[in-house]
Amino acid sequence: MSDIKSDIEIAREAKMLPIKDVLAKANVPDESSAFSPMGRHIAKINFEYLDTLDKNKNGKLILVTAITPTPAGEGKTTVSVGLSDGINKIGKKSIVCLREPSLGPSFGMKGGAAGGGYAQVVPMEQINLHFTGDFHAITSAHNLLSALIDNHIYWGNKLNIDDKKIVWKRVMDMNDRALRAININTKGVAKDFPREDGFDITVASEIMAIFCLSNNLKDLEKRIGNITIAYDKNNKPVYAKDLNAQGPMTVLLKEAIRPNVTQTLENNPAIIHGGPFANIAHGCNSVIATKTALKLSDYVVTEAGFGADLGAEKFIDIKCRKADLKPSCIVIVATIRALKMHGGVEKEKLNNENIEALKKGLVNLERHINNVQKFGVDTIVAINHFVMDTENEIKTLKDYCNNIGVKVSKCTHWSDGGNGTKDLAQKVIEICEKSNSDKFKFLYDENDTLWNKIEKIAKEIYKANKITADNNIKEQLKNFEKNGYGKFPVCIAKTQYSFSIDPKLKGAPSDHEIPIREVRLSSGAEFVVVICGSIMTMPGLPKTPAAQSIKLDNDGNIEGLF
Repeated sequence: MSDIKSDIEIAREAKMLPIKDVLAKANVPDESSAFSPMGRHIAKINFEYLDTLDKNKNGKLILVTAITPTPAGEGKTTVSVGLSDGINKIGKKSIVCLREPSLGPSFGMKGGAAGGGYAQVVPMEQINLHFTGDFHAITSAHNLLSALIDNHIYWGNKLNIDDKKIVWKRVMDMNDRALRAININTKGVAKDFPREDGFDITVASEIMAIFCLSNNLKDLEKRIGNITIAYDKNNKPVYAKDLNAQGPMTVLLKEAIRPNVTQTLENNPAIIHGGPFANIAHGCNSVIATKTALKLSDYVVTEAGFGADLGAEKFIDIKCRKADLKPSCIVIVATIRALKMHGGVEKEKLNNENIEALKKGLVNLERHINNVQKFGVDTIVAINHFVMDTENEIKTLKDYCNNIGVKVSKCTHWSDGGNGTKDLAQKVIEICEKSNSDKFKFLYDENDTLWNKIEKIAKEIYKANKITADNNIKEQLKNFEKNGYGKFPVCIAKTQYSFSIDPKLKGAPSDHEIPIREVRLSSGAEFVVVICGSIMTMPGLPKTPAAQSIKLDNDGNIEGLF
């Protein structure tokens, strides 16, 4: 196994094309009005050019989601990249749309988000680190608003902001649990205005959500202005526009909001833009990126974070609802290893054949299949193949899918690139061409109460028997409705490792309770965040973070990034 190259080694050997040649595959002209190169292999598409695409017909949208994640790995990003390459291999035009990686996972436990093996987007190192600076821009815009709030209070507080009711935290793009709760203004000239504050990770920022749900710069600016930042001493909401913050914040985001184009290892176009997590945010790349790709290709492959209970549900109930999108096919990624883990096998024993554990773990896949079928979209299971998988295990999984009438395809993209997904590509295209958009539906109606929306997700998707919340939270939800936010979708923040709130409960737990710890109004992004269980919007680093293995070698090359 020692001769197997690492992701970074494979990426470093990539024969990348100049970005103008990659864009040419999508018929984007080599003109300054169309795109701005960010070096030789990355570009940002210009809004001037995007405005000319309205006349183009939309391609088919393919959503890649997965079973409940485990430490064994599932591989949504590798499948997304591999599938797009596979579609191009069989003579169709495809673009993959991904999220930008956060530095938190890159230096923490999960690693980057550029795919792996021979199903990667490149330049991998840049993508997984600072890329085009979009996250830095989002962080700066967010914290500008924080600075304006405290500055306003310092200079007399004309808006009568109640400093105990400021709901706008600061953010940074790194896992740092020490910053979850802090005290500010304790010394110096601002010592007369002490208050409690805290940090979220940038991907959980409402600015990130707005960034990913906006249609253009004007929409971005309007949404930023509508952010609820605090309540005054009469308990009336105070908005970002009350501080005239929307203008300078939009200026900071002016370049970032343009979608980024890179390439796969097979030199096919990839749009990478925005990056909210699906466990604490809505988990999808930007609407601008997705709509751009739909105008430039026949088939667009995109992913939603974590398992289908979080990512796919939010993709449909939030992103599709807001952007008027309808996927033609949903791909559920599963690995034999992860299913065996859901069947009770420890990580150290996953390399051993275990048909019984696999069969036991299939309940997790079954739950996700049943869930995505609720949206009226045809589904296929992609088996992300590992070399340790046995033929008996693969046959068991294929037989199960065939018996329940769901298409299935074994994928070897990690080792074979697009050649390893040609079967999946062909089957996905068949599904897309037969799809009926009239069958598409949301899980809940926008006119349902916020409580009923939460309850519907909990009971139908998570298979909980009830949701619970204290009276303060129930009152907050009623106040949101009273203030005109009742039609907003809900964004559940919950552990990604289980259908329940307990990350240790694998498989398909049912009849559990979903306790609501906190609700947050995202009036700019236009949804309500519902925080359940012990999930944190500022994650922490693991005992041995990936950062400890990341360094430069003697030649200045990065080691340890994955």
